[in-house]
Amino acid sequence: MKKSYNFTKSVKNPYLRTPKKQLTIRLDEDTIEYFRSVSEESGIPYQSLINLYLRECAAENKRLHLKWAS
Repeated sequence: MKKSYNFTKSVKNPYLRTPKKQLTIRLDEDTIEYFRSVSEESGIPYQSLINLYLRECAAENKRLHLKWAS
């Protein structure tokens, strides 16, 4: 292994559509288990499934209808 590497002539990955941003999100355990079970059935990683679902919601401009108990 070299002590240092020269990346001045490196190129961005041309096959990457849009880079993903890492973040921390807190989800209920039952929600995670749901996506993990769907993941096992479909063969798609559960984090990718969550991303696909959220992307679909954003594309269709879905809104959550909340009704707070008073």
